[in-house]
Amino acid sequence: MTDTTTNNRTEIRPAGPDASAGFSLKSFFRSPAAGAFMGFVAVFVLFSIFGYSRNFLSVPGMTTWMNFASIIGMIAIPVGFLMIAGELDISTGAVVPASTMTVAIVSQHYEMPVMVGIAAALAIGALIGFVNGFIVTRTRVPSFIVTLATLFAVAGLTLYLSIFFINNTNSFYNAPDWAKSLFGGKVWGFNSSVFWWLGMIAGFIFFLHYSPKGSWVFALGGDQESARNAGIPVNGLKIWLFVLCSTSAAFAGVLQVITFSSATSQANFGLIFNTIISVVVGGVLLTGGFGTVMGIVFGVLTLSIVTQAIGFTNIDRNLSFLIIGVMLLIAVLMNDTFRQLATSWSTAKKK
Repeated sequence: MTDTTTNNRTEIRPAGPDASAGFSLKSFFRSPAAGAFMGFVAVFVLFSIFGYSRNFLSVPGMTTWMNFASIIGMIAIPVGFLMIAGELDISTGAVVPASTMTVAIVSQHYEMPVMVGIAAALAIGALIGFVNGFIVTRTRVPSFIVTLATLFAVAGLTLYLSIFFINNTNSFYNAPDWAKSLFGGKVWGFNSSVFWWLGMIAGFIFFLHYSPKGSWVFALGGDQESARNAGIPVNGLKIWLFVLCSTSAAFAGVLQVITFSSATSQANFGLIFNTIISVVVGGVLLTGGFGTVMGIVFGVLTLSIVTQAIGFTNIDRNLSFLIIGVMLLIAVLMNDTFRQLATSWSTAKKK
């Protein structure tokens, strides 16, 4: 059958320089990742100077913030995808503890194979994401409100079911040696989560910047009606992004429970702020339609250094929140500037 809609569809390209055009410094410094990269370099240099005598540049110093960054990062990038698409998911703070308790209850309390516990945790994460996406696409309720409701609902349900199944809100879990090595081991002090995160970064970069569906995400954040008219399955893509976000958060929870051999049912509200701050510092516009994976990566690394490595410097730990607040404000002010640079550069290329 001949596709009669092809001529009515327009090609949607992501904001910023065209990835297919190859790398150049000029295009990079007009991309959303430029501000995040410069922020990361500034913070890294600052901490290297103040923390040189306290081993900031040592392996223990590097692993401290890299291990933290890996867990935040594998959640922040999917959250960034949603923000680029004009949506937001803050239920991740409840998905992570729900997945940790699922693994502990299924594989420790009921003594089922670890892969069954992991599969159950990922399935719960996918279900939560599907519910979020389904409600957002079927109603006019903003995703912030929907995921806020899901955050408290899942947090409350996790507490209730933890008491119901094991009569405790916390649990221990000793994974088999092979699972500990694969999901919770260490290489030169770096947790397995760091290597899982690096692999996920490669996959996320390919999806957002090199696959046809990546441009769909940018289109959603630009103009959803135009995206729908261009033949993009808006509702289906949104649901898929919510599922990806919650499943990634569930996987982060799996890595946590196996790494630290413990699980808690308490919602992690700090995780919500850390992921959103990382995404914004990484150059993603709050209004959607603009951002890069590497920008988010640099945002995650910057936040991790400030919050986790400050103990390796002479800087007062109480100033970490001040530094984060200043970084966030600067990022918000700079992001629109980089968007205008990218847009003007892209427009000039077409002339």
